[in-house]
Amino acid sequence: MKQEKYIDKIIKIFWVFIIGSVIGYAVEMVVGLVQNGHFVSRQGLVFGPFAQVYGLGILAYYFIVPKIKGGYLKIFFVTMILGGIVEYLCSYFQEILFGTISWDYSHLLFNINGRTSLLHCTYWGIGGVLFMKYILPLINKIDKITKDAYFRTITALFIIFMLFNISVSSMAAIRQNERNREIGASNNIDVFFDKYYSDEVMDDIYENKIEVVQTN
Repeated sequence: MKQEKYIDKIIKIFWVFIIGSVIGYAVEMVVGLVQNGHFVSRQGLVFGPFAQVYGLGILAYYFIVPKIKGGYLKIFFVTMILGGIVEYLCSYFQEILFGTISWDYSHLLFNINGRTSLLHCTYWGIGGVLFMKYILPLINKIDKITKDAYFRTITALFIIFMLFNISVSSMAAIRQNERNREIGASNNIDVFFDKYYSDEVMDDIYENKIEVVQTN
């Protein structure tokens, strides 16, 4: 029984992450269209419409928001801070691991190292209220199908795909960072990524990424 509950929880957490990532991708595409007048790739992985910072943000909402007592105003302020923390950490670790950033808010007032800002924290707060009001009730309906064998099979296959997707995306980004630092290919894996995930391919996938100049 405990194992079943654990499996159900894993399935639900996974789909909350996926839902958040897809919603985030859609939001980013609309924002990019409004800002640039044309579509700009805002995907966070090499395969599929996923913006994982939003997936992590909605996961944070999922674990924290239902426990907040005090109405929508309190939810707004808590998720405002929570979302800002998630956004800051995602930017920080992207820079540390891959030598790039996907956003820079240094031009905005009340920003924190360009990684988040008061304006974007406000967006996260609004998102927290919308999550509580509209998205959480939909997510809770997943409980009704987590035990379905067909749904579990689909989930297992999708988890395998996402693990592959995240692995390839990370390795391709790390290899591009190495090329930017003029580190040559040292094995067949490096050669593979140099051939199939060249700078041109990566720049096309991640149109909004900014290379960070590293100083020693």
